[in-house]
Parts: sequence; C-alpha cells; structure tokens
Amino acid sequence: MSETAEDPRPVWPHPPTVILGHESSLIAQPSTFLLPRGPNLAMQDKDKPLSAVDKDQLSGLKAIRDFLKIRTSYDVLPLSFRLIILNTDLLVKKSLTILLQNGIVSAPLWDSHTSSFAGLLTTSDYINVVQYYWQNPDALNAIDQFRLSSLRDVEKAINVLPLETLSVHPARPLYEACTQMLKTRARRIPLVDIDDETGREMVVSVITQYRILKFIAVNVVETEMLKKSVSELGLGTYGHLQTANMDTTVIDVIHMMVDHSISSVPILDDEKHVLNVFEAVDVISIIKGGVYDDLGTSVGDALSKRAEDFAGIYTCSEDDRLDSLFDTIRKSRVHRLVVIDEENRLKGVISLSDILKYVLLHGAEDE
Repeated sequence: MSETAEDPRPVWPHPPTVILGHESSLIAQPSTFLLPRGPNLAMQDKDKPLSAVDKDQLSGLKAIRDFLKIRTSYDVLPLSFRLIILNTDLLVKKSLTILLQNGIVSAPLWDSHTSSFAGLLTTSDYINVVQYYWQNPDALNAIDQFRLSSLRDVEKAINVLPLETLSVHPARPLYEACTQMLKTRARRIPLVDIDDETGREMVVSVITQYRILKFIAVNVVETEMLKKSVSELGLGTYGHLQTANMDTTVIDVIHMMVDHSISSVPILDDEKHVLNVFEAVDVISIIKGGVYDDLGTSVGDALSKRAEDFAGIYTCSEDDRLDSLFDTIRKSRVHRLVVIDEENRLKGVISLSDILKYVLLHGAEDE
C-alpha cells in the first residue's frame, strides 16, 4: 500500500489468478518466458568471455542505475496524492483507525513541540506494541492512553533496536534514496524539505521500494534486457524459510516475524503447498480499535477477514526471468513474490529489497 491517492501511470489488468485450498488464498502468477537456460553466472569462469545474454544483462542494469542518478526522488511522486502525517501526541488506538480509514500502512510522524519530523510510523511499531503487551499483560488496561510518542519506550522495554530516523531531500538523485534503503533495510523513506519562509522541516511525501521499482519498470525500456532467470541470479531467500499453517495462531506468527526480522510468513498445507502469506500489514487490521484479544485466533480465520480488494499473493517460478518480474511490478501492486515449483510447493521468497539490491549492486563495481 502507499500513501498516495492517485497513480497517474497507466493501469493494466492483473495477471491470471487461481484459488488454492482456502477461500482467502488469491494467488497471481507473472507470465513465464520459455528460453534455453544457461549455467549459473556464479559458476562461470571469470576469465571466460561474457555471453550476449550476460552483456545485455549488465547493460540493462547500468541503464537503470544511470536513470536513477539523473532522476530525483520527487519525480517518483504521482501528479495527485494525499499525505497523512500523524502527531506524536496521537493515541496509538486512533492512529490505527486513521491508517485503516485511509487505506495506508505507514505515515510520517511530526513532533508539534519541536516542529520537526519525528520518524515514520510503520507496521513494525504496531508489532512492537503487540510484543510489549503480550509480555506485560497487566499493562493492557492502559493501552487506550498509549501515545505514539511512547513508541521508543516500547522498543527499549522489549529490547528492540529503534529504526533509524532517516529521510532524503526530494531534489536529491533517486539513486541516493535507493542506497539509503539498502543500508538501513528500510522499505520506505520520507521526503523532507526545508520551508523557505519558516526555515523549518517540511514533510513532502513518502516513497516506497514498490513505487521506485514501478517507476523503473514504466520508464526504463532496458528492463527488457534482463533475460536471466531467478535461479541463474540466485535472487531471493531459499534456505531456512519460516512457515506456518492455517491453524497456527496469529501471535505465534508475529513472534516468528520478530525473531527472524522478516515481514511475511508463507502459509502452507500439510503437503507444503502454498495457500497464502501472512504479512506484517495484516496485524493492523487484526488489532484495529485497540482490540488485542484476536491475537490468539488462527491464521486462517485472520486471513479470511481481509478486505475484498486485497490484491492477492504473487508467485513466480525459478525459471521466470527478471524482465518478467519487472513486467509484473509494472502491471500490479506487488510487495514480494513467492517462488513455487510446478506443484505449487514453496521454494523461496523474493522481496522487493532483493530486486533493488541486485539492480543497484550487480556489476556496479566495474562502472
């Protein structure tokens, strides 16, 4: 989700969808391109001449990086959008309602006492609150009076490192925002300017990894040169994946995400088929209104209450090429891709961070 209200880019129909195993499991697959598969690039002799596909791959990546260096973060913003900024004096309970009413999952924070930008409210903050009250049930009675300004105290209480309060100037190259995201593992960064009249900070908007990658997919034709497959690139995470089933409790999945610093957990059946994915953003709708009793409910029950306009879970195979992933991002609102085999069994997970990291770093040392 995004803080924007309108996207000026063309809208394409979603790829085909299939329903698997559970009525809430909407899974969409990008098209798979058939082509001869070469050996993994990591296995090739470095002294061996590059193939035409390898050369195209490097040229395509360089074109993307050159594009990011001449465009600004401000360029990513749509022509029309709304921005929700929350005061740090606001109650956590009310902030949940505001996010849900506006269809967003994060918002910049503003300290009215110092008239300054105070960070970004994200799903991680709500998960921290859940962890805090789960560890301190006696404090649950005071939750209605809990304010956003106390989020840092919660982090200290549960021994969680605070997220870095970072921002970028909207006029700086987009490449700088991307590198900041990789350094801090942030999935979104606020754009903060200085008001010419008052000399004080002014939050312009927030850009996300999804919006940046879509901006690339729409405007950089050289993404069509990225013909190497997911398996050839080693793109994504494949070992020691954390999973759950429909009967796993929500709180257990939340603990799993916190313990392993992940934002989603694939939901499988007994035969390891992918049924759905529980995401960090699902926590917001579960605890809406400040009700924490539903944390003991099953994942299946929680996912069945998703909004009807939920975009679905996007999947790909290890044979899908990077250009097809960019095509999917261009057409649809994608936050991650679940890698599956021909029988819909889980193989791995590709995050937008994985794609952004590959685009920014692969071959860049030679430039």
